[in-house]
Amino acid sequence: MNHRLYFTVLCVIGTLLLACKKDTPTIEDDSYTLAIPIGFPTPSIPEDNQLTKSRIALGKKLFFDTSLSRDSSVSCASCHKPSLAFADDEAFSLGVENRLGVRNSVSLANVAYQENLLREGGVPTLEQQVLVPIQDHNEFDFNMVLLVERLSKDSVYVTLSQQAYDREMSAFVISRALAAFQRTLLSGNSPYDQYFFQNQSNALNESEIRGLNLFNSDALNCSKCHSDFNFTNEDFTNNGLYEIYADSGRIRLTGLEEDRGIFKVPSLRNVALTAPYMHDGSMNTLEEIIVHYQSGGKNHENKSPLIQGFTITDSEKEDLVNFLKSLTDQEFIQNPAFQQE
Repeated sequence: MNHRLYFTVLCVIGTLLLACKKDTPTIEDDSYTLAIPIGFPTPSIPEDNQLTKSRIALGKKLFFDTSLSRDSSVSCASCHKPSLAFADDEAFSLGVENRLGVRNSVSLANVAYQENLLREGGVPTLEQQVLVPIQDHNEFDFNMVLLVERLSKDSVYVTLSQQAYDREMSAFVISRALAAFQRTLLSGNSPYDQYFFQNQSNALNESEIRGLNLFNSDALNCSKCHSDFNFTNEDFTNNGLYEIYADSGRIRLTGLEEDRGIFKVPSLRNVALTAPYMHDGSMNTLEEIIVHYQSGGKNHENKSPLIQGFTITDSEKEDLVNFLKSLTDQEFIQNPAFQQE
């Protein structure tokens, strides 16, 4: 299917799902307060999908359920593992019948703040994003209508659906419950956060602080793209990874030549856990990443002007890697609320 048409269809389906909305009753003991990390803004949450305990519980059950795939072999968690900050340790994750995905799985940490989802930014909301893996041939290879029929035969899901949204199991319920659970995946208690946002001066050691200063320096330009509390400017760029890209990137969505080889800037939170790196999982270590940017990258007509190359010593590389490791939030990856029950 033409990719522009593909994403247009997703948006149309999303609009239809919205049109199916009916009022959701308030349950006295169902209220939920999102634990927003210190220094983080309040994420935007759709009016028709405000967070409640029952919605999050249903979304969590769906997230870990292999029933969402055609042959019941893989789940959302198969590619987004809690222990890896909801990323994967494979260049391309396996879908049904061990089919290889086409892009490296990104971390879902702080996805509540993400705009324009997927590597080319073609999906505007978490509610619509779930439609992509369900019907993708290399992922779940299923159909939303058939999935609803399958889950409607499960008495547990029938009950949870009524509790969460006061309606029968439907595409509306599936998409919104999964989005609700994913919006709770907030990561903001790494040593860096303790140092920068919580004023714990001993949270970072001297090497990590030197690495932080290097990261923010004009010489390296790291923080120009990996900026703000979530270490991403939410922009799209070409980082000089290749002269010729096997994956053409954002041009698949826009059809614009200036978007060839362009991909969304990922967050660096928990980056030490999310290898391999890049859209195609072609780099395995943080050291490789630094060497790439040190070199200035490959020549490409759309390469960002920020990718200029720089001089860095071995000890400075070590400091920079140590800082990047300080973005690991152990509390997040061990949170029992995010583990399969």
